[in-house]
Amino acid sequence: MGIETQKTFCRFCHANCAMIVDVEVTGDGTRKVVEVRGDPDDPAYGGYTCLKGRELPDSHNAEHRLKHSLVRNEAGEFVETPMDDALAHVADELRRIINEHGPHSVAVFMGSGGFQNSAAMAASLSFAQGIGSRNFYTSVTLDQPAKVYTTMRYGRWMGGPNTFSESDVAMFIGNNPVVSHYAPVGGVPPFSPSRRIRDRQAQGMKLIVADPRESDVARLADLYLPVKPGEDPALLAGMLNVIITEEIYDRNFVAAHVDGFDELARAVATMTPEVAAERAGLEPDQIIAAARMFAGGTKGCAVTGTGPEMAGNGTLTEYLVTCLNTVCARFKQEGEKAAIPGVFTPQQGPRRAQVAPPVPMFGAEGMPKSRFRGLGHLGWEMPCNVLADEILTPGEGQVRAFISVGGNPVVGFPDQQKMVRALDDLDLFVQIDPWMSASAKRADVVLAPSQCLEREDITNLSEWWHEEPYARYVEAVATPPGDVIDEWEMFWTLAKHLGTPMNLAGGPLPMDRKPTKEEFLDLSVAGCLVPPSQVRRDCAANAGAAVVYSDKHPLVDPADKGEFHRFDLACGDMPAAILRYADNPPLKAGYDFKLISRRSKTRFNSIGHPLKKLQEKTTTNPAYIHPDDIAALGLVEGGIVEISSPHATIHGVVKASDKVRRGLVSMAHAYGDADASKEDVRTRGSSTNRLTSDTVDIDPITGQALQSAIPVKLVAA
Repeated sequence: MGIETQKTFCRFCHANCAMIVDVEVTGDGTRKVVEVRGDPDDPAYGGYTCLKGRELPDSHNAEHRLKHSLVRNEAGEFVETPMDDALAHVADELRRIINEHGPHSVAVFMGSGGFQNSAAMAASLSFAQGIGSRNFYTSVTLDQPAKVYTTMRYGRWMGGPNTFSESDVAMFIGNNPVVSHYAPVGGVPPFSPSRRIRDRQAQGMKLIVADPRESDVARLADLYLPVKPGEDPALLAGMLNVIITEEIYDRNFVAAHVDGFDELARAVATMTPEVAAERAGLEPDQIIAAARMFAGGTKGCAVTGTGPEMAGNGTLTEYLVTCLNTVCARFKQEGEKAAIPGVFTPQQGPRRAQVAPPVPMFGAEGMPKSRFRGLGHLGWEMPCNVLADEILTPGEGQVRAFISVGGNPVVGFPDQQKMVRALDDLDLFVQIDPWMSASAKRADVVLAPSQCLEREDITNLSEWWHEEPYARYVEAVATPPGDVIDEWEMFWTLAKHLGTPMNLAGGPLPMDRKPTKEEFLDLSVAGCLVPPSQVRRDCAANAGAAVVYSDKHPLVDPADKGEFHRFDLACGDMPAAILRYADNPPLKAGYDFKLISRRSKTRFNSIGHPLKKLQEKTTTNPAYIHPDDIAALGLVEGGIVEISSPHATIHGVVKASDKVRRGLVSMAHAYGDADASKEDVRTRGSSTNRLTSDTVDIDPITGQALQSAIPVKLVAA
């Protein structure tokens, strides 16, 4: 029949880059993805894509992709099973387990792959809530729970933060958006991030980057700070010391809107530039220059990546970033366009030039608690830190069934060997995955999902980076192979089998008939600026392209005189946490190096391992080490290094890099497998999560494990 060309967007990662896709249509109507490329006419992306996204044809067409679900038989062997039968089997097992052990015995995990489906998060959460389980988990608590769940207790500006496009200064702390395509609100949008940074710099913006290695974005910085891993609090407290001492903060804003400033000032008084520099591995003049450059701007935010939270002291780091942005008043003001309009974000509330009421995101009365380490729900989810113990430890509430949606717990969770024991101990482990991943190989049931170009989707995930009211609803452009379905359909079918309701933002899903995905999406984001069904019609009228609803962009209204709230920078006794940090420098205890995590250009966490061209570019996660350390340790480029933490040992392929500080080894996470070893490290890589613990050096609020800045020893293997 020929080739058809349509507009769509990528869902390899959260950036959702606009694409043009060529589809081959055969005589029987089957539609096969042939090629994808960036859409040069898209107003936000301008033709940008990354090398991972350009491999979508291989992802969809690969022979080794799972096209049928797999269920283990009594002999423990996987058997191809029709989707309806596989789901009926899972439902029967869930019913048995719930009847025997109660609803908390079922856990659901939403991984990075699941987030790329615009319906999967709402479907999995509503399913877990419908059966009455507290055990819902997401990958957020693996790498950045503090920024998501702890900062709102200090206060939230209702108009939102300054956006990147208006910034005359920006600070990135452990954030490499050029590779990760990620930045919090206020950071650079992840669509052609390098070009956006350079364009802003051409207009006068100054960029400060703090990172233990000279990352891709650090090479663009006006001021690069090679801070020691895990010592971001020293840098930030030192900057605040200078800003407060020199009185270059926004005194009017602080007087009008901030409590706890005096407590903060007293706490950072001990972190003089000299003291902070010693702890952070910097020069005092660098900290002074960073403070003056940041405070000297009029607009622009400090933001963090996942690295600073994974490196310990995550809650303290995010608190100090909040303090830095707050005392410098980096917020949208009355009459300006509100930050990040969020077309599909429901129930956002008014946008005003004032502080919102405090929102308890953890520790509030009635919030579910884990059985372990005093941890409990963060927002609507349990911290991943406790999952292995919730599975392995007998007693009321022990998890016996686990559903993983597009995640890979074997290579993603802390303490790999413990997590493997936990997965193997389950009565039922269901992995939703298009590939036989490290986790799928251990599952009892593997449910094969459709892939992104085979389903409808909206841009509800990426809209947190859009500074304009940009929205898309794309149609399925390819024919799903074999017997695969959308993830949300799996949860709906399981709920129907179990007689469980699924309640979304707009009300309950119909259970007497399967709703359409459009119906599901409309209900899941009810109360948003423009409902998905309307966006679908508008995109269709625009030849499938995105729609920018400029007339819907809210402005920041004046403050409501009937409400008055202030930021509280003394909340949670956080100033005292600064003092405790200052009084407790890290101990080496014989582990003279630190392993820091990094992002891979050819993978998104563990996503991308099966794809041929990405494999050709990268087969392993090299151990990047400074050339002087390689020489001092007697290592050789391309040789194997043994890397040991207090908990375990892995191996890495030595690669020299003068972009890494001495005393560090830098490796990408989410490689390898539970049985990866020295013998196959060149072809599979190593799992850095094997080196970590879920009980030692954890954040007491979020449970965040130390997954970067891990103390290690290096020897030639």
